[in-house]
Amino acid sequence: MVGNGKMSLSSEAEEGGVKSLLKWAAKYGIDVSESCSSLGLGHCLGVSCFPGAGGRGVAALRLISKGELLLKVPKSALITTDSLLSRDETLSLALKAHPSLSSTQVFTVCLLYEINKGKASPWHPYFLHLPRSYSILAAFGELETQALQVDYAIWAAQKAVTKGKYEWEQAFTLMKELKLKPPLLTFRAWIWATGTISSRTLHIPWDEAGCLCPVGDLFNYAAPTEDPDSFENVENWQNEQAKDDLDIHHSQRLTDGGYEEDVAAYCFYAKKNYNVGEQVLLSYGTYTNLELLEYYGFLLEDNPNEKVFIPLDLDMHSLSCWPKESLYIHQNGRPSFALMCALRLWATPPQQRKSIGHLAYSGCPISKGNEIYVMKWVGKKCDALLKEMPTSVEEDKSLVHLIDKMEEYENLGEWVKEASAVFGGKFGHTNILKAAYGVEGDDELTSLVRTKMLIDRWKLAVQWRLMYKTVVSRCISYCTDIINSLSTQ
Repeated sequence: MVGNGKMSLSSEAEEGGVKSLLKWAAKYGIDVSESCSSLGLGHCLGVSCFPGAGGRGVAALRLISKGELLLKVPKSALITTDSLLSRDETLSLALKAHPSLSSTQVFTVCLLYEINKGKASPWHPYFLHLPRSYSILAAFGELETQALQVDYAIWAAQKAVTKGKYEWEQAFTLMKELKLKPPLLTFRAWIWATGTISSRTLHIPWDEAGCLCPVGDLFNYAAPTEDPDSFENVENWQNEQAKDDLDIHHSQRLTDGGYEEDVAAYCFYAKKNYNVGEQVLLSYGTYTNLELLEYYGFLLEDNPNEKVFIPLDLDMHSLSCWPKESLYIHQNGRPSFALMCALRLWATPPQQRKSIGHLAYSGCPISKGNEIYVMKWVGKKCDALLKEMPTSVEEDKSLVHLIDKMEEYENLGEWVKEASAVFGGKFGHTNILKAAYGVEGDDELTSLVRTKMLIDRWKLAVQWRLMYKTVVSRCISYCTDIINSLSTQ
């Protein structure tokens, strides 16, 4: 896992913070061990640190069986719009004058209002434990956005920022009426609150905005995968691929828990067997790396749900009955079922498309010549795409390595000097100084924190584009192998 927003247990202070959180959680009926010295959750889980695998997470303290109940968080401990409104008449009355705000905007305002109470809020110990920042796309500046290099990713970041500013401006009058402290009125505070909600909320049936689930959000993410046994033959593969390409709606995503009315609690279950000491992971749903970056602020180096999109001609889209979202390349470099169907039909002479269209839509190769033509087109398209990129795969790998060594330098200026000597100006690292120190009025500590956040986002952008280019490179190899195999038949 790359760039996960959760803090790690790297100091006694942070470990003490977890103990305080668990002691507070016990008062709310969350099942934690009576002695918090073990950082225990119930009798089978414990909070631990997993360097390189999400940082702070949840470990199995004993053998855990698939389907076993892991954790139960009572409704009284959940933070929802309703639970916040029910405790504050002022907030409830103020919201009635702003009916146009979305459920997520309302929850965001309620969260900031509750944080504004400081220690007077019953959830104050939980709020203290939340990350100080998130690397979601809405937090990206121009430097990080352009570092993505791929048009649709840049557009996604710009859209997220624009949406965030629009929603903040819509809610600003309400927040002023509620007399929030000046720091909580800023766009930065709004992005923090929306990042908290985007990355940490769980689904509840009575509110689209979801709920914050103290302790339940300690679990790190595991991407859901298909059962390999479902691909035993070509027919099953085609059927499963068609379903996988099209069945992307959020409401049908698999999760490892849910709110249960009969016990009035959010319950979490093990989706597999776990050994002692193994990290217990939960699935938030099926997301591509760009979606993970947009909603959660991290990436998966090995994401089975990754989808990479390449530019297609307009006539390819017009001939296809598949939605654009299904025309992609898998993480292993193989074009998706729908993309192959569309390209096979496109590569067929116009006068023959009607008579053999059923073959293309069923996923069957039309002919050896057609298949070779399609593979050559995809391979050339991917090769041209890589050559048009400002940086290569190897250069991006070198840059990520250099970013990782940044802490070895006395200051950022020394690092930029070294990076310029090694790479020249093509990576955009020379703009880091301007972006990091471009805010007037910040003290030295604030500048350091801001710089760290900026570099974290920039690194994620570079890592995302590296993963994109890696998949495109795999696609070239895949196409070449298919062409060579067909040519020898």
